[in-house]
Amino acid sequence: MFEQINIKEIVEIARKAGEVIMDIYRKDFSVEYKEDKSPLTEADKKANDVITEALAALPVVFPILSEEGRAVPYEVRREWDYFWMVDPLDGTKEFIKKNDEFTVNIALIHKGVPVLGVVYAPALGDMYWAKQGEGAFKNTLPLPLEKNHSPEKELRVVASKSHLSLETETFIDELRKTTQELRFLSKGSSLKLVMVAEGSADIYPRMAPTMEWDTAAADAIVREAGKMTYQDQNNTPIIYNKENLLNPWFIVH
Repeated sequence: MFEQINIKEIVEIARKAGEVIMDIYRKDFSVEYKEDKSPLTEADKKANDVITEALAALPVVFPILSEEGRAVPYEVRREWDYFWMVDPLDGTKEFIKKNDEFTVNIALIHKGVPVLGVVYAPALGDMYWAKQGEGAFKNTLPLPLEKNHSPEKELRVVASKSHLSLETETFIDELRKTTQELRFLSKGSSLKLVMVAEGSADIYPRMAPTMEWDTAAADAIVREAGKMTYQDQNNTPIIYNKENLLNPWFIVH
């Protein structure tokens, strides 16, 4: 079944969702707030509709778990072999700030592992995708685009623009002891993970809350590019479709 999934079709779905998002981005739009106080816009909702309807129309149909869709009980989810995990607009805060650093995230999860991922940054015009066994790409170029062969001389660390915790700052301070020069990069949404995948950043530490749909698509790209998203202070890769969909703290490198 997995072999029948055409990654180009998923890329096109993400592109169409991006077009809807950009139509709203260029206008004035209102902001709602969900129960957890996180922001929600018309773009989140419309992009979710585009993605879920298109995925449901594919020749091979899998269940869909979306940030903006209905909650699915773990008793149901744990029986899923394959399923789509979607964040129709990751980085809503960046979208509201109009700094261009937001993404469309579509992942396919198989038994806790992200095996396909598409991350589209519509305002930047960058499309990332990967399918297990078929490589990872940015705008048709294979990843990684570059490699750092001297991390002891220069280390590039990327972290969140909106969620830089004290624990993350402490971790970065420790990294300073391992290199002559530490370059700190700041970026919004799942772009931080794909920066590690492409090689423009060496490491992304995240000691603050994220949900599985925030990372799944980009994590598939990270893994296919030869990197990994590890649980904090642990060499175990993070897993998906847990009973609690909150990610542990993690480090991508």
